[in-house]
Amino acid sequence: MSTQSNAPTTEDIELRSEIDRSLRHPVMFFFTSGAAWLAVSLVLGIIASIKTHNPAFLGEGSFIQYGRAFPAHINALVYGWGAQAAFGVMIWLMARLSRQPSRNAGTLLVAGHIWNLGVMLGIGGILAGHGTGKHWMEFPTFVWPVLLASYAAIAIWVVISFRVRRGDDEAYISQWYILAACIWFPWIYLTANLYVNVFDVHPLMAAAINGWFRQALVLLFFVPIGIASAYYITAKITARAVYNYSYSAGCFWALAIIAPWAGFHAVMGSPIPMFLQYTGAAASMLAAVPLIFAGVNVLKTTSGQAEVLAHSPSLRFTVAGVFGLIALAVLGVILAHPDAIRYSQFSLASYGYDVLALYGFFSMCMFGAIYFIVPRVTRREWISRRLIRTHFWFSIYGVCLILLFCTVLGSFQQGAAQENFNQPWKQAVKSTFPYAVGITFAWVAILWANIFFFIHLTLMWLRLGRRSSHPTLLRRDHSALGPHGPEGDIDELESAKA
Repeated sequence: MSTQSNAPTTEDIELRSEIDRSLRHPVMFFFTSGAAWLAVSLVLGIIASIKTHNPAFLGEGSFIQYGRAFPAHINALVYGWGAQAAFGVMIWLMARLSRQPSRNAGTLLVAGHIWNLGVMLGIGGILAGHGTGKHWMEFPTFVWPVLLASYAAIAIWVVISFRVRRGDDEAYISQWYILAACIWFPWIYLTANLYVNVFDVHPLMAAAINGWFRQALVLLFFVPIGIASAYYITAKITARAVYNYSYSAGCFWALAIIAPWAGFHAVMGSPIPMFLQYTGAAASMLAAVPLIFAGVNVLKTTSGQAEVLAHSPSLRFTVAGVFGLIALAVLGVILAHPDAIRYSQFSLASYGYDVLALYGFFSMCMFGAIYFIVPRVTRREWISRRLIRTHFWFSIYGVCLILLFCTVLGSFQQGAAQENFNQPWKQAVKSTFPYAVGITFAWVAILWANIFFFIHLTLMWLRLGRRSSHPTLLRRDHSALGPHGPEGDIDELESAKA
């Protein structure tokens, strides 16, 4: 196995600097606006969570009732934060890996403003009572064409920027995932919205398509972007090639083949064709194989690098996200099994899966990428290692609390109570009370972490970060990790070819 291990030349450094300067405004716009929407989502999530165990909280105003606050919370998390974090990472990674400075960053900024306008109208429409009631698709129907048009401009920019670097016989695996996600998103989003919101489809099939949409958006957009980021960050910081390039390529094609069939198990037991239900369950379970192999491949790349992991905030967030990916694969197998669906289908379990996918895996990988990218595009270093540590640990505590102690355990207890026909239905609802309180505390912890993250990121965009020859590490020793440090801008080593 061969690697690219030559030190960067002056020409390489100048080209990377040119790429970073050309993308500073769009990348920072997507990151900061996404972080702002993340804070909005977390506030709405806290309100919705409190409403489950204290309906009188904040009075009886219709716009803050659970039926509006909860879908606004999820959609702000998906489209306000998740999509925009993905856009920022996509355009920067593709430009860096393709060695292509941006010549039309203004197009990206215009598309970003249109996207934010669409999200703002969508969240406002939900809170005003004009939501569609379709999970992850609650925005009023006039919003989705606006988002799709905005996305088209961003995706076209990414596709046009794609190049195979001179001297390489094939593209980097991160480029594979980014390019595929660019193509998959409009297919998923357009198909689901046409069949759910435009065509005259039977309501049962519309519900099945909605279930497919949610699973496809996770597996074919958020997962590829997160994996692409993880491969790049781990290879860059550890100065190693990806552990096994053949595994990474195999995982990509396995995900591309399996994931489009997943999701229809969301309506298991309904009067739609049985083969759709069981095909969706089988595909959701099989999708765990490429996810686990990709996660292990990334972790093997970082093996023996405990000192770097202890120092580097980017690597620490990314590795935590990779563990979230493996947990997501395992939870997906459990929740897609027909024997488990009877207990989890109408419980908190799907919410736990969403939180693990969007925050425990994807967001942690995005945070790792942001901590790596932002100093390069702003030419400033992060101000405080304490704020970074606070962000990391409160995020970990919150996700673990939601996943392990609140959602998973609470969902199966709730499902078992629902199956007990000898007791009133309200008893099943009451059984989730302690878990609902726990979820509230978990979201408060995550909000606390991300308030500091948003402030930190905003100061960096204003270029108020510190000037330094060393990166902001989680420890003070800058010399123990070699001349580049764990965040050094070393030459790309990601694409070892067998």
